Amino acid sequence: MSKCSSGTCGSKKASGCGSADAAVAQQNTAIAASLDRIKNKILVMSGKGGVGKSTVSVNLALGLAGKGYKVGLMDVDLHGPDIVRMLGMHGRMDGELTKDGKMPPLEYNNKLKVISLESMMENRDDPIIWRGPLKNQAIRQFIADVNWGDLDYLIIDAPPGTGDEPMTVAHTIKDAKALVVTTPQNIALADVRKSINFCKHVSMQIVGIVENMSGFVCPHCDKTVDIFKTGGGEVLATEFSVPFLGRIPVDPRVVIAGDDGKPYLSSGGTSPAVQAFEAFLAKVEQELPVRTAAASIPMAKAGSSCGCGGGPCNPTTCDC
Repeated sequence: MSKCSSGTCGSKKASGCGSADAAVAQQNTAIAASLDRIKNKILVMSGKGGVGKSTVSVNLALGLAGKGYKVGLMDVDLHGPDIVRMLGMHGRMDGELTKDGKMPPLEYNNKLKVISLESMMENRDDPIIWRGPLKNQAIRQFIADVNWGDLDYLIIDAPPGTGDEPMTVAHTIKDAKALVVTTPQNIALADVRKSINFCKHVSMQIVGIVENMSGFVCPHCDKTVDIFKTGGGEVLATEFSVPFLGRIPVDPRVVIAGDDGKPYLSSGGTSPAVQAFEAFLAKVEQELPVRTAAASIPMAKAGSSCGCGGGPCNPTTCDC
């Protein structure tokens, strides 16, 4: 990533960089240009750790990509970046820069692009000992200095809480929308209320709430037992008047698949967990549809004889 676009040169004497303010302005321009090519930005967040945000993020990205959408997955959990491991990706982001001087993201397949701090580290087990300003700058560089190209969805996996990372996303990606993950227990719901109020504070629209670990799927009979209770996420969604996106039960196969780098929920299986996730995925699509060129095709004029029957005009035959 270039020093000038990162805003780190900080010296008026630095060759080609100008002042620090000019570097920040240049980076802001790069961020705006990058975000302009992304239709939907989804911040996956929660006030509590251990509720399965990364599992939801990874499988949401894979599920949307499996439907043919162009998807980006950005891991901003800088102290615990697990996305590339969950996807079974082992490469490093050390390839040649693109023609516009940007870094190409890792490609999981031809529909899904991924970036994570872990993919830039020589030793993935080294700790990230950063405070706010460095984390803020890293996230901005993930947008400004990476060649995301045209995307239908950018999924952003955040760490728990309402600290530096989600705040930076809120300030940098003004049209990002939050997808809040919770588990059914009252303690988790209490923390998730803080996330919802955070979204209100920063004027971030909420796509909806998903209740993860909602019941346990027996691997032998596929029946679900409510060991963690159920329904708390829907009650919370009603309380705050936000969409409820569904319940995803605990399935041991999800844990095993995540450890093996082969995500299970988007595998096309038929277990209750996979079926619940497919329903959740459909609701996300419904809440955040991708506008296509077809949406701009004019409708046939009332009473016209063009043969389009009052529906969308056929551009090759319509004489409206």
